[in-house]
Amino acid sequence: MNIPSTETALLIRTDFSNPSAWKSLAAAVCQPPDPFMFNMEIVDDRANSGATVETLMESLPENYPHSFMVIADGIANSQADHPLLVVDLFEERGRQFRAIATQIASIENNLSIANMGFDEFAELVDETGVFRGIPGM
Repeated sequence: MNIPSTETALLIRTDFSNPSAWKSLAAAVCQPPDPFMFNMEIVDDRANSGATVETLMESLPENYPHSFMVIADGIANSQADHPLLVVDLFEERGRQFRAIATQIASIENNLSIANMGFDEFAELVDETGVFRGIPGM
């Protein structure tokens, strides 16, 4: 596993099966709608191929200061809207929900300044378990 210690939260790629899907996912994540800005470190290292949430959590640096991480797994790479896995590392360690790629910056921006909590985003998932944005925004 190759999980660096960074100043910003991590988006970790664990699926390398479809390079064109990854390119589309990365573009969607890096170009969020206004007023959000993408401010995460992307870990694109084949050493993390196939890693599970549990393995990634155990591999985080001891001093990892962020309350969450985002995982680009096979599900994220296999669907058009790229529902990435968002994992809580603070409130309820290991709690998860999925969020479409274009919404990752809104989650990161709000969690990083404690404007919203992980649970607030998790409660806004749709019937398929995916966060697609805050209603009315």
